[in-house]
Amino acid sequence: KMIYYSNVDLESLYLELSSSKDGLSVSKAEELLNENGPNIIKTKKKSTVFSRLISAVINPFNVILIIISIVTFLTDIVFATNKDYLTFVTIVVLIIVSSAISFVQSEKSANAAQKLSKMIINTIEVYRDNQIETIPIVNIVVGDVIKFSSGDMLPADIRIINAKDFFISQASLTGESTPIEKHSTNKVNSPNFLDYTNIGFAGTNVISGTALGIVIASGQDTFYASIIDSISSKKPKNSFEKGTSSISKLLLIITFIMVPIIFLINGLIKNDWLDALLFAITVAVGLTPEMLPVIMTSTLAKGAVKISQKKVIVKNLSSIQTFGEMDVLCTDKTGTLTQDKIILEKYLNPLGHDDIRVLRHAYLNSYFQTGLKNLIDLAVINHAKAENMEVILTNYTKIDELPFDFTRRRMSVILEDKNQKNQLITKGAVEEILSISSFYDVGGVVNELTEEIKKQILDVYYKYNNDGLRMLAIAQKNFVEIKTFNIQDESQLVFLGFIGFLDPPKDSAKQAILALKEHGIRTIVLTGDSEGVAKKVCDYVGIENGLAITGEVIDDYSDTELKELIEQCNLFSKLNPNQKQRVVRLLQENKHTVGYMGDGINDAPPLHQADVSISVDTAVDIAKETADIILLEKDLMVLQAGVFEGRKTFGNITKYLKMAASGNFGNMFSLLIASIFLPFLPMLPIHILVQNLLNDFSQVGMPFDNVDKEYIEKPKKWDIKSILRFMLILGPISSIFDILCFIVLWFGFGYKSIESQALFHCGWFIFGTISQILIIHFIRTKKIPFIQSRPSLSLTISTLAIVIIVLIIGFSSIGTAIDLEPIPLLFIPILLGLLVLYASSILLIKYIYKKKNIDWL
Repeated sequence: KMIYYSNVDLESLYLELSSSKDGLSVSKAEELLNENGPNIIKTKKKSTVFSRLISAVINPFNVILIIISIVTFLTDIVFATNKDYLTFVTIVVLIIVSSAISFVQSEKSANAAQKLSKMIINTIEVYRDNQIETIPIVNIVVGDVIKFSSGDMLPADIRIINAKDFFISQASLTGESTPIEKHSTNKVNSPNFLDYTNIGFAGTNVISGTALGIVIASGQDTFYASIIDSISSKKPKNSFEKGTSSISKLLLIITFIMVPIIFLINGLIKNDWLDALLFAITVAVGLTPEMLPVIMTSTLAKGAVKISQKKVIVKNLSSIQTFGEMDVLCTDKTGTLTQDKIILEKYLNPLGHDDIRVLRHAYLNSYFQTGLKNLIDLAVINHAKAENMEVILTNYTKIDELPFDFTRRRMSVILEDKNQKNQLITKGAVEEILSISSFYDVGGVVNELTEEIKKQILDVYYKYNNDGLRMLAIAQKNFVEIKTFNIQDESQLVFLGFIGFLDPPKDSAKQAILALKEHGIRTIVLTGDSEGVAKKVCDYVGIENGLAITGEVIDDYSDTELKELIEQCNLFSKLNPNQKQRVVRLLQENKHTVGYMGDGINDAPPLHQADVSISVDTAVDIAKETADIILLEKDLMVLQAGVFEGRKTFGNITKYLKMAASGNFGNMFSLLIASIFLPFLPMLPIHILVQNLLNDFSQVGMPFDNVDKEYIEKPKKWDIKSILRFMLILGPISSIFDILCFIVLWFGFGYKSIESQALFHCGWFIFGTISQILIIHFIRTKKIPFIQSRPSLSLTISTLAIVIIVLIIGFSSIGTAIDLEPIPLLFIPILLGLLVLYASSILLIKYIYKKKNIDWL
């Protein structure tokens, strides 16, 4: 449809839209507003406080606990002779605490969808009945004729009626840093309608000049709205969410396998089905890492706080871990790899050699032209000032000028110096300046401009243009006759040379790209800018771009073909938003964890698609609302610091999961074996619950734990097989020592009868809890604990404190509160011996892991 609107003549367009160059009538505008609605962008159904609360409560781990709490309520309270509220209340408190933490976090970004539809300005000038009126932008309708001037934002998609020096910044849509001049006819032949020079888009802003435009699409029909609509769907799960979901499924499968087996064995052997059911519930409780939501949330929150000190704001806590897992970073070019400004990079003579005289003439042209200076003029003036050229201005007086227009693609000023010598200086497109030049100047020597020299001049132009410089030509003519000047005077000029402009790469970008590469992160550039400019920047910052793909050809590739190409291609240029999103999606399908960094409207779809989306505080609203992480500095070095913190966070979460899964599984395996041979339950439900809680509380320092330097060198991914392997190897090993503890208690201390079961329970409670706490320090690192790798002070304190509490419970009368009887002090040396043997076996397993090149964490 944009192709049609760009090519149709204005009279036909007026007729189709029931409008005219004088605008709509007031009555027609009101009719259209009532018929089509206001000029606003509707978002999909918003989440409510209730829906966010439900999401916080209903997660896989809480569901397990809720089911267990219901069954516990029935068995311990409703149908029990001696009612026991402790287990039920404890589980309910855990559900409330973990749900509250999740709910509070979700509330921080609750109104994000609503903010997407807000625009920066509230009113705009339109013609109604040939009279200018200032109306709210929500009252804009198709057919309205709008008056634009510098600083305005386009509130709808428009077709330009007429324009004067009308430059629009489309950086937020296309990524191109250079403002685009718009006028009443389309001057480009491009398959991408964003390149059309007579179409303006909602959300872009006017840099300079004035124009009239007729609205061709408003509200939900604008291109801006189509981008918002593409991100209104639920964001795909990031790797963290997928990982936790996989872990939940693993634990559920194990629970559904073990609980019925234990229930049947105990029911058949002891012929007490109610006790068997109670014990089976106990096993389910034991297999559930009750504190996992709390530990995970606190670990992520600690990571967010740490990252905030590095000028990074985290909107979505789960993205912290994904940040560290990221192995591909897709980034826009403008402002991320570059400084997001135009500077004068080169001033060359016709043969491509540096020549300060070219800068001087360009300075006189840019300085003496009237009207608002565009970014190119300002770049010339600023560079000349840096070269202390301001003194030459006093030597000249402006006589006249020939303004820029799109047909000539040049502008000229006529100056007179103190000797009354007249001089015409022209600046413009290289081909246009060459066409009106008859001579060329090298080193102050003027010669005739032959076809051979023209070819050399064009070779210089193409060389630097392909290198990413925007090249303009400078020419001049002396002794111009004083009269009324016109474009016929722009003839037989002396070609002086070129000025080249660049959005320069950031000094820190190259260092950051190299650092990311060394730490396993590949950087891919997805930009709307031209290939030549993008290649120049990639060369400077060290991104390989031997293979580059443009938006003009990318749609010719099937997904299968493009999946192969994106593994070698690090530069995609002239992309539209949907093409950027497609590249990110295919990278994800190739099993990469993808981060995307961008700040424009055109970046919203890929930001929405990425595993972790990164923007900056100066970005457009839609980009900031879509992003998981906001950088207060648009600098990849800041990003690198966040990545490392994300890896530390992921490492600490992995430690907890492997310890909790293997420890709980080992305990339940021990319970299964013990329940076959013991005449009483090896542990009461309250013992297992308290033991689990103590083990979890011993790890409250885990979010603050140190992570081995080697661990953060490369990205880590969720590996469910690794957790399962850990569970199946370390779980049974812990069970071996549990059985040794059973043998000691049974044969050594003689705790064989139902009357002495409280002593048996106490002995195993002490060993089982302390052994799992001790093993924290052996599992948290692949090195030798305490010697080669030291835990953080907070983890040391939390584990030591719980060990002391366990010893107090086991060797004093306090344990009677949970049906434990104090065990004799003679158990202490046996306890120490078992712990030493257990720790030694773990060190042996580590050695085997290393020999087989298996990752420990």
